Amino acid sequence: MAGDAFRIHLSPAALSFTAAADETLLAAAGRAGIAVPAACRNGVCELCEARLAGGQALNTRNQHTIPFAGRLMMCRTLALSDLELEIDAVMAAGDNKPSKFLAKVVDVRSINHDVYCVELQLPRRRELSFHAGQYLSVNLPDADPCYFSIASSPSAELIELHIQATPEWVSAQKVIDALTSGGEVTVELPHGRACLASAPEKPLLLVAAGTGFAQVKSLVDYLRETSYDKPVKFYWGVRRHEDMYLRSLAQRWQEEWPPFTFLPVVGDDEDNEWSGHHDQLVRTVLASGMDWNNVEVHASGSPTMVYTLMDALLEAGLPQEAFFSDVLEYAPRG
Repeated sequence: MAGDAFRIHLSPAALSFTAAADETLLAAAGRAGIAVPAACRNGVCELCEARLAGGQALNTRNQHTIPFAGRLMMCRTLALSDLELEIDAVMAAGDNKPSKFLAKVVDVRSINHDVYCVELQLPRRRELSFHAGQYLSVNLPDADPCYFSIASSPSAELIELHIQATPEWVSAQKVIDALTSGGEVTVELPHGRACLASAPEKPLLLVAAGTGFAQVKSLVDYLRETSYDKPVKFYWGVRRHEDMYLRSLAQRWQEEWPPFTFLPVVGDDEDNEWSGHHDQLVRTVLASGMDWNNVEVHASGSPTMVYTLMDALLEAGLPQEAFFSDVLEYAPRG
């Protein structure tokens, strides 16, 4: 960033980002991964309106400073100092309200022996806000909701799901059997608080087992759209090589995105029994040599895997507040 840089704080979401002196507030927020509604028509649409609650800012259209408590359009405002802004349209992580939609099924395709990639088109997609790492429910008639992580970035036009379906996974198989390209299905989203509303300030450790990769894909796709440049380590644990259904994609991230390191963990690579408690995956993560006081962890997989990992990392020195997983919400201990 050229010249001075200022800290911008948004309430009530309690999100912050840095803006250069020659950078509009909207552009700076986007660089930090903060979703501010915009059309954008250079202030005419008024979607990115905020109220100045502290600091000095400049309206680039008329070159006038904006008065305290005055309205501003973030797309044509420069910071002249650190700023306090009030903008109700920006949500804190996990605070978006879930709604039901009738989605069009664009595609259903097999991507390995038991995992399907599903793409959905939602009506008025640009008006739907969710955070990277959240999930949705598929609501079939006369069936309980079935929950799946969203595998796409919040900016993507289509909603992508990775569904593991076999006769043993009865509810997931029922969903796959009900979905046909060109058809429609009712979904409810977004759900989940283990997500990102802005790029983190610490390095990231991502740990997934099986189709927990879907949540990781959403996080990575999102972060690659921002200026995030801190180290990202991704451990993906599966029992067999064929279960790592998008290994080539994770390898491509490592080749194309300098901060990213992919570390596959395959049970068949060692002469042992896959315990079902994912001990091998946890041992590998613990051996990474990371500074547990300076990392944010996002874990996706079964409750057994998540709690085994969390217990090990907390014992190693990770602060409780630095560990994020949907399991803590939908399968709490006790």
